[in-house]
Amino acid sequence: MSKIFYIIGTILIISVGIFMFQTITDNNQIIPRKVLFGNPDKARVSLTHDGKYILYVAPKDGVLNIWLAPSDDISKAEAITHDKGRGIWSYTKAYNNKNILYTQDFNGDENDRIYSYNIETKETKLLTPAKGVKAKIAGASHKKPNEILIYLNERNPEYFDIYKLNLDTLEKELIYKNDRFTDYVTDENLNLRFGSLLDKDGAVEYYELKDGEPKLFTKISMEDSFNTSILGFDASGETLYMLEGRNRNTSALKAITLATGSEEILAEDTKADIGLFTVHPTKQTPQAVSIDYDRVSYKILDKDIEDDIKYLQSIDRGDLIINSRTLDDKTWIVAYMADNTPVKYYKYDRANKKAEFLFTNRKELEQYNLAKMIPIIIKSRDGLDLVSYITFPNDVKLDKNNIPDRKVPLILNVHGGPWVRDSWGYNPEHQWLANRGYAVLSINYRGSTGFGKDFLNAGNLEYAGKMHTDLIDGVNWAIKNNIVDSDKVCIMGGSYGGYATLVGLTMTPDVFACGIDVVGMSNLLTHVQSKAPYMTPLLSIYKTRIGPWDTEEEKEFLRQRSPINFVDNIKKPLFIAQGVHDVRVVQAESEQIVNSMQAKHIPVVYALYKDEGHGFAKAGNRISYYALAEQFLAKVLKGRAEHIGDDLKNANLILNDKEKISGTEAEKIIDTAVGN
Repeated sequence: MSKIFYIIGTILIISVGIFMFQTITDNNQIIPRKVLFGNPDKARVSLTHDGKYILYVAPKDGVLNIWLAPSDDISKAEAITHDKGRGIWSYTKAYNNKNILYTQDFNGDENDRIYSYNIETKETKLLTPAKGVKAKIAGASHKKPNEILIYLNERNPEYFDIYKLNLDTLEKELIYKNDRFTDYVTDENLNLRFGSLLDKDGAVEYYELKDGEPKLFTKISMEDSFNTSILGFDASGETLYMLEGRNRNTSALKAITLATGSEEILAEDTKADIGLFTVHPTKQTPQAVSIDYDRVSYKILDKDIEDDIKYLQSIDRGDLIINSRTLDDKTWIVAYMADNTPVKYYKYDRANKKAEFLFTNRKELEQYNLAKMIPIIIKSRDGLDLVSYITFPNDVKLDKNNIPDRKVPLILNVHGGPWVRDSWGYNPEHQWLANRGYAVLSINYRGSTGFGKDFLNAGNLEYAGKMHTDLIDGVNWAIKNNIVDSDKVCIMGGSYGGYATLVGLTMTPDVFACGIDVVGMSNLLTHVQSKAPYMTPLLSIYKTRIGPWDTEEEKEFLRQRSPINFVDNIKKPLFIAQGVHDVRVVQAESEQIVNSMQAKHIPVVYALYKDEGHGFAKAGNRISYYALAEQFLAKVLKGRAEHIGDDLKNANLILNDKEKISGTEAEKIIDTAVGN
């Protein structure tokens, strides 16, 4: 059930966090940026399948690497990788209990190569040496412990062929030559069972791949495609699990017995899509699901783990995350995610119903008092419920309706995607901004996932339209509730959130006092036409959800939603940050609007990171960005700020065409841009 393992791996990413255990300092003491945004002490914690070793990601010489320790003595941990660049953020454990697999790209270009570390020989080998090729680990199974499936787009950059790779001999066998499918579904015998593709209208078609010619199994319309998908199989390969959103609004978990075609709904909710929480490690049967509307709840499907979940939920108020389960299911690694306490990791002994505390993720942060995140529902102007989250500075007192005793500047922090969502829990940007004296508001605007297909599809063709008015409605809610004065609101975000920032300053210029755009697109026409080759099959999604561009009329529709065409309207300070190697929102998207602003003598702060892609993987670059952003906000909104100091020292950065600048020089550039 490889798709289920992928989902669990995605959930595991959330566990990168921090926890408070030591004596708390002053309620309003400034939290250093390096404490909030430096590399975590430990993250991505799991056990090998036999439970013999514990693995995690942690810094080595300032760069994230993979560490390995005997599970009964973490003090003996040793780094098994020695990266000195962007770091290693994740790994996959082979079922032979010998090989630890991981991928690395070059400076964020996303052309990943697969490496394998052998626990017994302590040797590391490059499994996919071809350069300019994207490799992905596609599947692993306890039934085939010495084999994995991998994807490679070496033959055809637009599509991935699938190979079976033997971890002992390192020989790879082509098992499917592909010029059609964008993804696959495999079973626990590592057999290819389905291939999926997107048609020209954005619908997803699944084809059975047995007995020669692919045979259509099911077709999912574009409207249903984001909350309907095949997850995988149980261990027998006879039961198929799906998230089913057809003929309903929110997705349900469904089981299909392939021999008879009989179907059973295992879990559903009227307000939120079902998420898969955990599966049995060998049977591959779903045992619990999560339901995340404004807060996460769980539904147990298998009574075998009911007592375990009840016990684990009694330990901490945070949301429970199951990071890892051994193959014999005797030992788990679990984590707890809360809003104002960092994540805590425990090793859980099922037989004795005992959870042993392991560590926190950022020990230095334990001494600081963190702010609470409050779930709220904001009504859009056309009646939609916008699940949102707001965080206030600790020195702001709230009444029973969570209305503050005084107004504070507000940061509208817009999530990227846009087809993802914000959730309750520890958020370092919320903590940073609240600590500096700002309220922080995150809105799940229409088009966000998790709230059913009606809410998702309400965002179709609404870039700079109703997706943006949802954000404006959130600002108006905050003003109406005496949270902020109308001239003290800033908008910021990354990717789609960066685009929303540019829309805010070009199309609704009177709403915001300033904006911070990280890797946001400025020109929808050039954005949709500048994708990496392997993203080409996905363009039908962009045509149906952002807008087509085949006719002149369609192109004009996108032009009217592109900030590059409204640069003259910018009258508030703007800070833009971009990675040179970004393949999702290419450098030209930022360069276009920066060049246009400079040609029109409109001030802008532009930070270009020479060794980053779609975001900031290197700690030095990440800390430098937040140092610049903090100064920018302080100059405009008058919040608290540390001086930039030496926070640019370890950044590979060009700031307004200047390299190797000091903190003092950077502050002068920001002063000029904001008009101080």
